[in-house]
Amino acid sequence: GFKNISIVSHSLGATMANHYLITVDETLVNSWVFISIINGLQEMFRIFYKVLMILFLSITYAFGASEYKAYSDYEREKNWADQIVPSIIVGDPVWIEQTNGHKFLGIYTEADSPKGAVIVAHGRGWNPDFELYGMLRILLADAGYSTLSIQMPILGGGAKVGDYIPTYPEAFHRFDLAAEFLSEKGFKNISIVSHSLGATMANHYLITVDETLVNSWVFISILNGLQEMFRIKIPVMDVFASDDWEITVVGGYERKQQILKVEGSRQVVIQNALHFFERREETLASEIGQFLDSLYAK
Repeated sequence: GFKNISIVSHSLGATMANHYLITVDETLVNSWVFISIINGLQEMFRIFYKVLMILFLSITYAFGASEYKAYSDYEREKNWADQIVPSIIVGDPVWIEQTNGHKFLGIYTEADSPKGAVIVAHGRGWNPDFELYGMLRILLADAGYSTLSIQMPILGGGAKVGDYIPTYPEAFHRFDLAAEFLSEKGFKNISIVSHSLGATMANHYLITVDETLVNSWVFISILNGLQEMFRIKIPVMDVFASDDWEITVVGGYERKQQILKVEGSRQVVIQNALHFFERREETLASEIGQFLDSLYAK
């Protein structure tokens, strides 16, 4: 007979409750208390009733990259590839095979006298040549870093950030395969340059895998906070826009305190820029190039 129903949740339970409340279309729950939530508060704009927040902490979802079962929308990946591959002018399309037999698209752009190589990871639902990512892969190659912009796992157009969590292991596998692709071309200086949800996926990859060929990481406009930086021993660059999404901007101070514990790391704010850095792409690429040069052009 109860009509006033609340969820009181702690730690990972709070994170689970968060994803429940932003995923379901209807629920009998009409208030929520989250205590010491981990992994940040997700998509609060979807929750329309009163909540009580008690302290923020952060942790991660741990998946084994070799044991994933939730796959990307391969048909949507094919549709993206069919659209963009014929129009690629700079760089070459490559197809990289996963252990499950699926081949995902990468766009390899070789630099003249490269100082290293970069894996470019796009945000939620996009493709390796979409706007910002297409410009970054070319601009960074011009700066002396060969780039491999890869198709990250994608879901349907209406998928929320939380819906992507089961695809993280596949993202981890793709990062591994991309790094192996670059290593086989002779690269030892390999960085991930990732944006938005792609940055969140890269974050979870770096704190989950035991070994990786990646030895630096640039995260652009990361979502949901920086997770377990103490596990990441490679130099990182945190870059976001002055007018970025609120979830990214408000965590800037805390992220800076975490990353500066790792030598060679830095934080940069691109002024007069938005989340996708429209008309500020060259400034963004220049800052990333300077960071990579500080590590690899000595």
